[in-house]
Amino acid sequence: MKNDGKEVVEATGGWLAPVLICLIGTFMSTLDSSIVNVALSTIKGVFNTDMETIEWVVTIYSLSLGIIIPLSGWMGKRVGLDRVYMAALVVFTLGSVLCTLSWNIYVLIAMRVIQAFGGGMIMPTAMSMIKRIVPRKRYGTAMGIYGIAMLMGPALGPTLGGYLVEYVGWRWIFTINLPIGILGLILAYLYLPSFPRTAGVRIDVAGVITSATMLFCLLLALSKGADWGWASERIVLLFYVSAVSFILFLIFELKSENPLLELRLFRYRTFTMANLISVSITVGLYSVVYYVPIFLQSLRGMGAMETGMLMLPGAIIAGVMMPVNGWLYDKTGPRIMAVFGLSTLAITTYVFHTLNMSTPTAAITFWMALRYFSMSFAQMPAGTASIESVPAEFATQASAISSIITRVSSSFGIAMLTTIMSNRDAYHLARLREGITTGRMGVAAFLHQGANASISAGSPEGTRRLETIMRFVSQTAFVQALDDVFIIASLVTLVSIVPALFLKRGNP
Repeated sequence: MKNDGKEVVEATGGWLAPVLICLIGTFMSTLDSSIVNVALSTIKGVFNTDMETIEWVVTIYSLSLGIIIPLSGWMGKRVGLDRVYMAALVVFTLGSVLCTLSWNIYVLIAMRVIQAFGGGMIMPTAMSMIKRIVPRKRYGTAMGIYGIAMLMGPALGPTLGGYLVEYVGWRWIFTINLPIGILGLILAYLYLPSFPRTAGVRIDVAGVITSATMLFCLLLALSKGADWGWASERIVLLFYVSAVSFILFLIFELKSENPLLELRLFRYRTFTMANLISVSITVGLYSVVYYVPIFLQSLRGMGAMETGMLMLPGAIIAGVMMPVNGWLYDKTGPRIMAVFGLSTLAITTYVFHTLNMSTPTAAITFWMALRYFSMSFAQMPAGTASIESVPAEFATQASAISSIITRVSSSFGIAMLTTIMSNRDAYHLARLREGITTGRMGVAAFLHQGANASISAGSPEGTRRLETIMRFVSQTAFVQALDDVFIIASLVTLVSIVPALFLKRGNP
């Protein structure tokens, strides 16, 4: 029979095993967030569907996470954190198996909802358990170990997904969760301490309805804004409903004696500042993680597996550094580490603005490795300090709030950067085309170069050469727009150094 919570764990010094068990579930859920993207084009062909439909495989997962994450705090109190964690593993693993068995695209989309309902509970519950069972003087070390999953999961997704899609089959991107989930469940049952349940905890119905409406509409608008048009009636209506729901959510939560999400946690300065840093880190993260693979695959012609291998060294470095950073956190606290990490992250993001068609892949691999090194210093202290700064009984809600902020930030970051990317691409394309029409590109010389000086713009050879020029111009405009995105992302990251100056260790 398992014993109750923190007292036994502290007495035995056995906090490492529960942390590793939490790592397993978190790694599985974070890996899934990036591994599916690699297989979308393959799934599209298998089910013979269009791009708008296939994107719902990713969109519905994000929307479902937004609905379920706020419930993790109430579930932890009502059922017990260890039971919620094991139930989440079961639901996520079951959802993964059902995704594997899907026979059409609509069934797959529906099964992704089940998968998300499990995945959304894993991280907030895991972080709350770590907060409760790890002694304060070792909390940084524990979060450094746990953070391996948070950084390496998304980073390894493209590599593993590319291999499975290319050499095994797309269904294995879901099947791979089965052995991991079963292993995690067995270890959780055997080694997780039992956590107390609070009988009679009533669910905040008003909070559930308003938070679900708010997050569903907001995430859907951010996901579909570029496709439907930011000024379209559907997007404007979604933003309006989300804003109204948010106002109602604030009113209900601040008046409730047992709120779904304890918004008063923002009175802890470190918690607030750490989440502000999380927003900028997330935007900076997706500026490279999202766009560099597009550049490599669409313009450089690299495959998914090859692209993933290029990013693998950085993921390994991040995984090695996270426990080291955890140890440093226990020695120095979050402030110095966060300032150093954010400064170097801004610099390494800015370096990417020199990216072009002739940049050696070895240089890109090196830049990515430096960036993941910086990311480990920036992300770990901010995430650890945010949870450490709140009372233990609110750890699940604090983790849920941070997870929601990260989820919204990732959607907002991709939407914002995509809009900037599109506008800058149009600007550079117009400027380069103007250069062609005024002769600054030397079109006449290009058309007539070579042995045959009689080639004209109207001949087949001239047409082919003109098409080559226009293709080159389009690629150049895209790369220049991409470089602009990296500059903006580096500035956003640089600004986050200001809240990092206010981080401190705290255990109220």
